[in-house]
Amino acid sequence: MLRATEIVAAGAWTGKPTDVVRLDYDRRTRRRIALTGVGGLGFLLDLAEVPVLRAGDGIRLEDGRIVAVEAAPERLLEITCTNASQLARIAWHLGNRHLAAEIGERAVHIRDDHVIADMVQGLGSRTRLVERAFNPEGGAYGGAVHGHGHHHHHHERDGDHHH
Repeated sequence: MLRATEIVAAGAWTGKPTDVVRLDYDRRTRRRIALTGVGGLGFLLDLAEVPVLRAGDGIRLEDGRIVAVEAAPERLLEITCTNASQLARIAWHLGNRHLAAEIGERAVHIRDDHVIADMVQGLGSRTRLVERAFNPEGGAYGGAVHGHGHHHHHHERDGDHHH
């Protein structure tokens, strides 16, 4: 079977792809998986590390051809918050349950979960089901974090200063 061991970031490859794979979030975070493109091309993705593939990324086959990645729509729960403190409270509850979450300005998207829907409605948020691509924060499962404006700041507490 044809193998692919390299990912080319969106924008770093040009031309027409040989085929396209339409993958949900789980399949975009798999290190080793047999995939079949929309056009029928089968290959084995065999990477050294767990990726977080994004829409527009290219998978380079061993013969040099590129298969484009598309993010498949998934059934998600959209949680809409009225203000920042409500959003923070909801995000805390989701993080406490180790749920993959895509956090926006006023809304959080998670996989459809009626128990969570009831909980966040109890906290005053509105929910609705949507079908769209899922791009949770930082890979949620220990995947590599791409440089998309995430900065980590380390703040020292008083008394921890070493001179």
